[in-house]
Formats: sequence, structure tokens, C-alpha cells
Amino acid sequence: MSASLYDTLGVQENASTDEIKKAYRRLARKYHPDINKEKGAEEKFKEINAAYEILKDDTKRQQYDQHGDSMFGGQNFHDFASSQGSADLDEILRNIFGGGMGGGHSGFGGFSGGFNSGGFSGGFGGHQAPNLDVEAKITIPFNVAILGGKHSISYGGSNFDIKIPAGIKNGEKMRLKGKGKSYNGQKGDLFLHVEVADSPEYERDGDDLTRSIDIPLKTALFGGKVSVVTPHKEVTLKVKENTKNGQKFRVKGYGVENRKTHTKGDLYLKANIILPDVKNIDEDLKKQMKEKLPEK
Repeated sequence: MSASLYDTLGVQENASTDEIKKAYRRLARKYHPDINKEKGAEEKFKEINAAYEILKDDTKRQQYDQHGDSMFGGQNFHDFASSQGSADLDEILRNIFGGGMGGGHSGFGGFSGGFNSGGFSGGFGGHQAPNLDVEAKITIPFNVAILGGKHSISYGGSNFDIKIPAGIKNGEKMRLKGKGKSYNGQKGDLFLHVEVADSPEYERDGDDLTRSIDIPLKTALFGGKVSVVTPHKEVTLKVKENTKNGQKFRVKGYGVENRKTHTKGDLYLKANIILPDVKNIDEDLKKQMKEKLPEK
């Protein structure tokens, strides 16, 4: 009677549970897709996991020892697994043998965690749920990042709005519970990596904002007031006489809200002095300016 499950793990039919476990660990290390990038390694890894799920369980092993490969329609286990194509091998074996088959997604037999410096982590062939979480990238408008608000996204064939918190930064991650993949009635989460679109007006430095504002020469020389539209609301800026080009004005509390402290940064307005067109200056004034304006 053919017993190809044992061949899959490279052990004798009378192998002990410990021998089966050691063989599984060795082969899982060799064929794990995180390490082995060769063609066919992932399929081999799935077969190894599935074979171990059966042979480590006394009840399932007894069933297999009694019936052999007749349980797979007379095919050896490799041919049987290959013939299933994209079907869920775990689900098929669960129907054949009954009971749980580890719960691993895509035939990975519940393997989780990956590798670390000490070898495997997360255990082998356990009953852990597959990773149903999904990661994606979104780009949000600059003003939405500053003020917060709704932002529409498309995922999984559906459109829905998400709430963007005020003050979110470029590179932050948002978690949407229950929006990931589904498996056996469970749902994972969707993790969104946020990119904030550039603004043509503002530069952001932490919680502070900076932008340039145009100030007429007359206002810069003799003082006055300038209206400025900010992300929060329009403000009136008092400009002192003798304001220089590039001089900064600080508007306290008109920057970005800090998500931890819930305090707002400041807005810095950089003066851009607008010179009048000489052609539009009165001739007498032009003459006086030529005579009276200092050289330095």
C-alpha cells in the first residue's frame, strides 16, 4: 500500500512522532518561501505542512495508515496536491480527514511569524489564524492633513469614506478594523500608509507652517494692515513700518494640531515686498525718488 505522506517528509512509516517533527522542521526551513526563492519551493512547502498536519495527529495518522493513498484517489500525495490547482488544500484535506487541519491560509499549515536570529518563530503547524491584515498606500490633500476631515478611498471593489485626524503627518499609518481579508468568518484589518500631498503655498516643519505673503512697498515702508487667508480662517496682519523683504511674522496657534498634546503650532508669514511698476509712478514722485532715495 503506497504511503506517500511519509515520503513527503522523508521518514519511515514506523517513524516516531519526534522523528516526524524533526523531519518537518528541517524541511520547513529548507523550503520556506521567505528563504527559498526557487521555482516550486512554495508548493513543496505547502505539501510538507499538509503532510505534517496529518501525521502529527494520531487519529488522522491511523486513518492514513489504514487506507494509504487510496484516500487521495490512488494518487501519490504530490500528484494529488498538484492536481488541486489554486484550491485550498487545507480545506480539501479537512473534508477527507475531518476535524481541524491547522487553519493555515493557502496551505501553510498555520505557520506564522517568519524567521529571526534564533530560527523559526511562532511555532510549526499550530492552530493560529492566517494573517488577514492588508497594507495599502493613500495620498491625502495637504489641507485635509492639517485640518482633518473625510477622505474617500476605493478598496476591495467598494468605495467608502475614512476619517482623517487633524495633524496627521506624512508616513504615519492608519488602521481600519475589519477592512482586511476575510477567512472562515474572521476579518483582518486594513493598514493605510499615509502620504500627504505637497502644498503650493505652505511648508510644514513639525507643527509649524510657513508661507510667503505679498506686501505692497508702501505698506512695508510706512506700515499698515494686510489680510491673509490661513488654513483655519482669514486673519488681519499688522505690518510695522520699515518691514524688510523676507522678514517673518509669527501668528501664534495657527499652525498644525499636535495629535499627542492637542496644542497647535504656529504660522510664520514671510514678507515678499512687491515693488510698483516704475511706469505707473507719478513723474514728480519719480523725480523726487531719484534725488532723495539713499544709495544704500
